[in-house]
Amino acid sequence: MGSPSSKLASLLSIGLAALAVCICLFPLLYALLTSFKTGSELFSSALMPTQASLENYRALFSGGQSFGRHLINSIMVASLTVTGSLVLSLGASYALGRVNFAGKSLLLMTILAVSMFPQVAVLSGMFELMQMLGLYNRAVGLVVPYAVFTLPFTVWILTTFMRELPLELEEAAIMDGCGPFRIIMKVFMPLLWPAMASTGLLAFIGAWNEFLFALSFMIGDDQRTVPVGISMIAGTSSFEIPWGT
Repeated sequence: MGSPSSKLASLLSIGLAALAVCICLFPLLYALLTSFKTGSELFSSALMPTQASLENYRALFSGGQSFGRHLINSIMVASLTVTGSLVLSLGASYALGRVNFAGKSLLLMTILAVSMFPQVAVLSGMFELMQMLGLYNRAVGLVVPYAVFTLPFTVWILTTFMRELPLELEEAAIMDGCGPFRIIMKVFMPLLWPAMASTGLLAFIGAWNEFLFALSFMIGDDQRTVPVGISMIAGTSSFEIPWGT
């Protein structure tokens, strides 16, 4: 049994974690509850709506709005970005984390430095690339610029985890006649699932929230993603921003 001080420290840690979760979830809960309020209730201090209404959702998904299509586009683009980034970064992390070659550290630092460039610095070049590839104004085309900015992060994280895997596992697989591909798929991938899940989740959030490329490369309303779609809602009603109906 643990000492009273260790139990107290454990309870304190759990309490602080619960408090942090509540603080993080409160804005989401408040926004969700507010979405059920009518226009006259929006600026009241009450947390719960006095009369729940789905009118805001009806206005969002009907009346000429393409928000449902925006949701589908965002899910598709973010999912393809995560899938492509994880597949490519898995092979790259094996090379950078397990294979010795000249200039490996310099290459890894260069990959990390690429992620530090602001999006606006490469916007014009990326625009020309999108047009050249015939991906302009196609939602699936956003996967290319998103992957460019996601890959450095995923490669860096997975390389760090790849380096920590025991060398004996790789040596045993080589003794059994496995090549690099089978080692990655059969030995390393099952051990990397936690790292891939957390990295993929962060990559999905980044692709979902991206705004600049989605605004610059998508001109058709049916090709836009959720962040751009939300920004376009302003000005579609008699109010500058339609805070409810």
